[in-house]
Amino acid sequence: MPELPEVEIARRNLVRWFQGHRVVRAEADATRIFRGAELPHFARLTGRVEAVERKGKYLLLTLEGGHGLMAHLGMTGKFVRRKEGEAVPYSRARFHLEDGHVVHFSDPRLFGRMEPVPARGLWELPAVKALGRDPLTDGLTGPQLQEAVGGSKQDLKVALMDQGRIAGLGNIHAAEALFRAGVHPARTPASLTPEEWKRLAQAIHAAFDFGLKEQEGEDIVYLEERGSVNRFRVYGRAKGPCSKCGTTVESFTQGGRTTHFCPVCQPLPKVTVAPRKTVKGLQKAVEGAKPRSRRR
Repeated sequence: MPELPEVEIARRNLVRWFQGHRVVRAEADATRIFRGAELPHFARLTGRVEAVERKGKYLLLTLEGGHGLMAHLGMTGKFVRRKEGEAVPYSRARFHLEDGHVVHFSDPRLFGRMEPVPARGLWELPAVKALGRDPLTDGLTGPQLQEAVGGSKQDLKVALMDQGRIAGLGNIHAAEALFRAGVHPARTPASLTPEEWKRLAQAIHAAFDFGLKEQEGEDIVYLEERGSVNRFRVYGRAKGPCSKCGTTVESFTQGGRTTHFCPVCQPLPKVTVAPRKTVKGLQKAVEGAKPRSRRR
């Protein structure tokens, strides 16, 4: 499933593919990726592509003439470039370029989304406006991470994946960042120290850098695809050895998603519970607190 690194690579590819080449024809099939959008407006997306921007997992394309496109890759969507006439499986929308290439949006499971809108309204779309801080474009420090996530009552990993708090951070890289930082995914955000917030922010950047380095290329390959290799440190490695200490990696369901962690490298701090007072002890404490009457 695409997360921030894959979407950023898609953005870079689109910039490279469109640069210096006008779109001579845009066409799309009537599929659910255009749910809630005006499909006929897609055909207007021709001419020069002026900008390809990203916020979290959303791609925002601006074309001449004031036309724009919001795109989300969903679970299996990707942009690929092929020569004119070359077949692309599950191609749902296509940009025909003047250099003889076609940029396809391929999406087997149709969870992706496209919405043609006026370019001036791209950043005002509710889904885009609702996004939180983007670590790559907005930066992310320990204090900024604590400000965004620290007030959540959810488990830490679930809170990290809240797109309204941190844009672009998904299940894979949240797990990887927590592993790199040595923080248990079930910690409560309020339990983290300033040093742990700093370490976690650095780990998020490191996880994204790793993802960008591993995936950079003409075609993005998702971990779930046939022939892909799992190069992540903890994600997807349940019942296998930890890449740091060799301990068996464990997993559990958290927020509806599978979480992977090392119980040794990411220990869950023990909570000290004060011993409960007996009823008799409480009664004595209450009586001792009552003001004594003065003798006359």
